[in-house]
Formats: sequence, C-alpha cells, structure tokens
Amino acid sequence: MYDNSIVAYKTGTQQTVNLVLDTIKAAKRKEKVTAEVQLHSDQGFQYTSHGYFKLTQSYNITPSMSSKGNPYDNAMAENFFSILKTECIHRVKLKTYEEARLLIGEYIRVYNNERIQTKTKLTPLEKRSQYVA
Repeated sequence: MYDNSIVAYKTGTQQTVNLVLDTIKAAKRKEKVTAEVQLHSDQGFQYTSHGYFKLTQSYNITPSMSSKGNPYDNAMAENFFSILKTECIHRVKLKTYEEARLLIGEYIRVYNNERIQTKTKLTPLEKRSQYVA
C-alpha cells in the first residue's frame, strides 16, 4: 500500500487456491519485509481456504477481509483491477490466454515504472525509491 506497486502476480485460466498461494510465495521471495504485513482480500473461496490461512500464518501475514458486501478491505486491489480493465484489457480484443498473459505482464511493468499515480504524482517505483533512499 505504501507505493501502490504490484509486487507479484500470477495469471491462470482458472481461479484456484494454488494460484493465490503461488502469488503469495512469489511476493515473499521478491520482497524483504521487516514490518507487519496485512493481506487484504475478498471472501472468495481461495482466501477462506485452509491452505491460505496456513501459508499466511507461516509467513506471519495477517489476513484481512471485510464482511460480506463490504469492499473496503480490498478496495486498493479492486481499484487496480478496474484500472487494468479500463486502460488495458477493454482496449483490445484478445484471442488467447497467452495474449492476455503477455498484455497484462507488460501493463504491470508500465504501471509500476511509468504510470503516474494521481495521489503521489510519481510512479510506484519512484515513490518506493524515495523510501529506500
């Protein structure tokens, strides 16, 4: 939440618990976290599974989800997905999963490195570099 960057993502043809777990593992490998981490999500079956709670517990991540019909815990993720759909996916006619996977990967690269955030007037990685410097 500090810089709005996308730390890790995975794509798949189906929403599965393993897709979520693999994404968390990728984020954990990429980021060295020294503070408390909360992972905000909706109440989808992936986020209420035993595997999800077991993995988040092993990584000292606190799961956080709002009550049913209340989107606030997951608002930042929902906002990003809205932007992704508006600025990327709805602008082209995708024919294959592979096209979608490549397009999303390129969009996330642009989002993190080039897209100015309204709130900070910086890209996510420019904002992050302020903290690191």
